[in-house]
Order: sequence, then C-alpha cells, then structure tokens
Amino acid sequence: MVAKRARAMWWMRLHSAIRTALACTIVGCVTLYSPPSLAKQLAFPSFSYVTSVFIMSDATLGHALRGCWHACLATLQIMPLSMLGLWLHNYVANDHFSPAVAALMVAVSSFLVALPENTDLMCKRIAFGQLVIVYVDAVIHGVYVNSPVMHPLRIAFSTSLGALASILALLLPYPWLAYHEVKKLYQIYAESVSGRINLYLKAIHTRDDQTTMELISQTKPFTDTGTKLLETVKFLEEGLQWEKPWLRYLNPKFTDPGLGFQNMEISMKGMEVALTSCPSFPTKMIDKELFKVSHHVMMFLGQIMGQERTFLPHNSVTEMEFEKECSRLHHEPILPTKQDQPALFFLSCFKMCASDSDTWTPITEGLRGTTGSSNKSCCRRACSDWRTKPIINERMVVFAFKCSISLGLAVLLGLLFNTENGYWSGLTIALSFVTGKQAIFTEANARAQGTAIGSVYGVLGCTIFQNVAHIRFLSLLPWIIFTTFLRHSRMFTQAGGTAAVIGSLLILGRKSYGPPSEFAIYRLTEAFIGLACFVVVELILQPTSSATLVKKHLYLIQGTLKDCTKYMVIDSRQKGLMEKQKNLKSQIHDLEKFIKDAVLEPSFWFSPFPISCYQKLQKSLSKMADVLFFMSCDIEFLSQAFDRYYPDKKELQQYINKDLQNFKDALSSSVSCFEKTISIRLLKTSQIQPEQNILNDLEEGNSSCPRESVICSRNVEEMEMILSSFLQNSNTIRGKVRDIAGIELRGTIVGCLCSLEFCMSFLEREVRDIDNGIKELVKWEDPLGEPIRS
Repeated sequence: MVAKRARAMWWMRLHSAIRTALACTIVGCVTLYSPPSLAKQLAFPSFSYVTSVFIMSDATLGHALRGCWHACLATLQIMPLSMLGLWLHNYVANDHFSPAVAALMVAVSSFLVALPENTDLMCKRIAFGQLVIVYVDAVIHGVYVNSPVMHPLRIAFSTSLGALASILALLLPYPWLAYHEVKKLYQIYAESVSGRINLYLKAIHTRDDQTTMELISQTKPFTDTGTKLLETVKFLEEGLQWEKPWLRYLNPKFTDPGLGFQNMEISMKGMEVALTSCPSFPTKMIDKELFKVSHHVMMFLGQIMGQERTFLPHNSVTEMEFEKECSRLHHEPILPTKQDQPALFFLSCFKMCASDSDTWTPITEGLRGTTGSSNKSCCRRACSDWRTKPIINERMVVFAFKCSISLGLAVLLGLLFNTENGYWSGLTIALSFVTGKQAIFTEANARAQGTAIGSVYGVLGCTIFQNVAHIRFLSLLPWIIFTTFLRHSRMFTQAGGTAAVIGSLLILGRKSYGPPSEFAIYRLTEAFIGLACFVVVELILQPTSSATLVKKHLYLIQGTLKDCTKYMVIDSRQKGLMEKQKNLKSQIHDLEKFIKDAVLEPSFWFSPFPISCYQKLQKSLSKMADVLFFMSCDIEFLSQAFDRYYPDKKELQQYINKDLQNFKDALSSSVSCFEKTISIRLLKTSQIQPEQNILNDLEEGNSSCPRESVICSRNVEEMEMILSSFLQNSNTIRGKVRDIAGIELRGTIVGCLCSLEFCMSFLEREVRDIDNGIKELVKWEDPLGEPIRS
C-alpha cells in the first residue's frame, strides 16, 4: 500500500514537471520565433517563465485556470497603478528615473496591492513582481518612461504569455484534470481504509490483549498512507472546484469523486481510540449491528476500488446465528455498563463511516448539509468573497508594511549596487511573501540555499550555451523537473524549491547577457541584498522564531479548547461546538507545521528545541479534537431527538446537563491552568495578547515571572464521581425513552449516551496527559524554576 501511494505521488510530480517544462518550451519558442513586432511587446521573457512556473507548481487544469484568473487580477491592479506613477513622474519631474524615486514608487504601490485581504496570495506575488520590473526597468531604460501606457503593457503581455502557455501545457496532448487524479487517489485511499477496517474488525474480536495491540500497530502504514493521500486530495480539490462547472456542462451526471468520504478518516481514528482505550472488550451486544454496517461499508469501498467485494468480520458467525441472540435486546431494557462503552463507541464510529457512504441512516443527518460542497461556480464564489470579507484588517496592514518596506529597500539597495542587474534583489523576495506568521530563519535559510543553487545552475547554463544563446532556455527543462521534486523535500521545502527554480529562470530567461563571469557575482550579491532586506524588516516589524511560534500557538490552542467547553450542553438552541472543534483542529494542524519548522530552524543562540515534549502535547491535543467531533455529533443528535419526540424534553436534558456542567467546569478549570502556565513559565509574561496583536515575540532571556505553582487540575476522584453520576442518569434516561421511542431510535439514543460518556472519560484522561506533558516541558524550558505541583 505504501509503495502504491509512493508510485502515485512520484508519477504526479513527474507529470507536473513535464507539463511545466512544456509550458517553458512554449514560452521559449514564442519568444525566439515570433515576428519582430510581437517579440518587441514580449520584452520580459524571464517573467513569462516565472509566471508559468508559478502557475504550474503541481498544477492540474483547474489550478491553471485559477492561476490565470489571479494573473489577470494582478495585471488589472498593476496597470492603472504603474501608469499613474509613470505619468505623475513625467508630469512633476520629467527627467530620468532615479533609484530613490523607483524605490518609493515600488514601496507605495506594493503597500496598496498587499493591503486588501480579499486578493489571493498568488495574485499579490505576481503583482509585486510586475511592480519591480516596471520601475526598475524605468531606471535602467529611461526611454520607456516617455510612454507610461506602453511600458506597463509590455509587462502585461509577458505575464499573459506565461499564463496562456500554462493553459496550453495542461491541455496538450490531452487535458490533465484534477478530477481524474482525485478519483485515482480515492481508489487507493479506499483500499487503505479497507485494510484498516479488516485489521480493526480482527482486533475487536480478539480476546488476547497482546494480539489486539499487534493488529493495531499493523494499521500504522495504512494510517500514514491515508493521511498523506488526503493531504494531496485536499490540494487537488482546489483545482477540482474550477473544473466542476465545465465537467457538469459536459456531463450532467457528474458526481464528486469524494462523495462518501467526508468523515471516513476521523471515523477510523475514533475506532482506533476505542480499541486502544480498552484492547479487549465484549462485543456480544453489537455483533449484529457490526455485521450489517461492515457489510455496507465494504461494499461501498469495493465499488470505489472498481471491484465487487463483501466482507464478514473475522471470527464472527453468520447473520442468522446473530438473529436469535440479538432479538432479545430489541424487546428488553438496554442498560449497558461502563465496560460496554468502548464497544458502543466503536460501533458509533463505524456507523459514521456507513453514513458517509449513503448506506446507513446518518447519526447526525442535520450536519450533512454543512459538509457538502457548494454548487457555486468558482468565479462567483471568488467575487462573493470581495463582498463578504472585510477589505482591510490589522493583520493585513502589518503584512502590507512588511512588503512595502522590504521591496522598497531591496530595490533601492539593488539599484545602488548595480544598476544593470537591479531587478534581482527585488524579484528575489517579491515572489515569495506569505501572509501568515512565518519562522524567519527557517524561511530565509531555505530561500538562501535555493537561490544559491538556482543562480549557480543559471550561470553554468549560460556558460555552456554561451555560443548558442538563442536556445539556452533548453537547459531550464531538466532543472525544472529536478526542482519540482526539490519542493517536496524536507531540506528545501516549498520556499527553497521555488527559490531554486526562480533563481535560474531570472538568469537563463533574460536576453542580452555578456560573458557569465561579468554578471555571476552581481546576480548572487543582488539575491543576498534582497534576502537581507527581507530578514531585517521581519526582525524589526515581526520578529518570530519557530520555537516562539510553537509556544504562542500552544497558548492559543488552550483558549480555543476552553471555548469548546462552553458548548457542551444538550440544547438545540445552543450550537457551535462543531464550529469550534473545526477551528481547534485547524490550529492543531498549524501547531504540527510550526513544530516541523522549529526542527529545521538554525539554533543560533537559542536553547535546543524540545521536540519530543511538543510532539506528545500535539498528539494529545489532536486526539482531544477528534473526540470533540464525536461529542458534538452525539450532543446534536440528542438535542434533535429530544426536541422532535419528547414533550418533556427539559426533564431529559436536565438529567444530562447537570453532569455536563460539572464536567465542563472541571475541564475548563484545568485548561485555564494550562493557559496560565504557558503564559507565565514558557512565554515569560503574566498577560498575553491575542496572537495577531503580538508583534515583538522573540524569545526573551531572563524574566521576573512568578515561580509558584499554577496547575490546578481537578482531583481524579472528583472526575470519577462526575462520570459515575452521568452513567446513573443515563440509565434513568434509557428507562424513560424505552416506552416512547421506536426500537431503532431507542438504540441510537442509547448508543449516543454511551458514546458521550466514553468521550468524557477519554477527555479526562487526555487532560491528565497534557498536565504531565506541560510539566515536562516547563522542566525542560525552565529547569531552575520551582516545580509545578498538581
């Protein structure tokens, strides 16, 4: 399975590299062999290459359409700005552009481009590159300034050539659609899920704890494969959204290839949680339901994989043999004990798999409408973002200042150092800005390495093809294929791989070079100037190390986790737990990314990064987020069921909400203590501002923070009392619903109550693990401080 996924990923990247090389070949041929009148308008072939590579990065046809849309938006923004700037200069000064004026123009224009939140990051990057070329070229070739309309139009024509070449490369010799790639990956994913389910069902029917744990450990390759496949599918679905309108037009029966997989992965995680919490538990109560659900799920997976497949649980008997044993359960009160909770939670997760495949009544039918994809066209959705999103906010103002000062300073110093090669300092950073917080040294390190090897390759290419300069663009083709794989390496990452290909493009894509020895040193020096400006501005405006980002994000997660506890109540009017859970899961995913960045970050004067401590905390928090998803499903179903079928719903809600309130208070109290500990002992401050307002967050040295204990986790016995009370009240509710609800609804209510109690027990255990993890982390980060007392 791992090898099959690796082959699929390798082929996708190779296919993307070949298509990118084809796009660059189209640009090269048009630039070299077009009529002189057209070639004169395509005055910046290097930027045509850059635009093609930018749009074609791991792109399908849908991604290319999206990239062309952003290139058009960038051009529409830059044309009036640059024309106005050139006209004002002619009107006021009417002399040659000076480096200072060009830098000022770039700084002001880039601030205006970066300020709106509605425009996509790719759009901003292309616009920054156009601005640098417009004003730097006005300094180098002042003749163009006399034509404030035609000069920017030449940039627009070069950008359009790169965009059109990208579309043609993805259409020829046949369209490369995201739809086909997503469908193929979902087939591999279905096979992975099938393998995991087989192992889980073997484990649930095994009475030996050691055998159970061995079977669970065998699922790890399937789990890793599924996670990586879904990450790739998530990227491809961005392109699929742009293909859907055309596919629906060509085929009215078009269906989403991911239909039925919405909650499959998280359901798998829930089953694993149930098995690991109690490796050997009785399944007699759920065997019949498990048999039917597994049959439906495996049939669905077989259809996805293109084969008919049925499945019977390992070591289980036939459905007819279950009938006699389980018929008694439908007519007697169902009063499962605490030992039955993991098994019923396992069944609840399994049913969620089946509900996604449209073969079983979903546990939370009301949630399905929120998980489906919108039918809006991408252009309409993009335009609606302009109306619904705020145009400017504080975060974008900071980003705009960074872009403005960095680009202005890079252009000024680059032109002062060497006028003829002044493009490179600005372009080095113009095409690599990101809107969110980033680890300065990690990003700068990756870009520096990428720019260095890209520039060296470009110089070598110019040397080899010095006598046949008109075809030296051919040397770009193998480099483009190599850097496509380089972008996915842990050493260079996306930033370093992109810098490597752009570094060579800006050399090999230009015309009118002298001997390589004359400009090699200038090219590398200009690149260093651009990176130095980027790092210095980041250190002044938003100094951030990866380790500090991890700490601050860990603090932010505790606040979101505390917000989740507010919505743990059985009441149809009180909604929002699912939304908070999604926000929590997204933040934990960002935390994982920051941890990986911190591992790659140069240590400098900082203390070693305690990766094992943070990985343990991230793992516990991720499990809590997954369990909160199931908890939100159970709460919403119970709220809807009580509203619809029980006139005395308030009485039923009171039985549960009283214990939920006590549990919420205990959980919130513990999380508040974690929050305070991270603030005082790790971030060295008694007051924390929201993440977006923290600008000066370099790791501090000494601090006068208090050393007293701040962890105040609730006593284990107290939590056990809350859970025991919840079990008693749940049994009371089960007796009440027996006479009112139908057999199927009653069974589902009982399952939800058991699942809810299992989630509470699991959250309580994970909170203890987080408590121990934070103590370990504080001991590592602050070894001289007073130990934390529970």
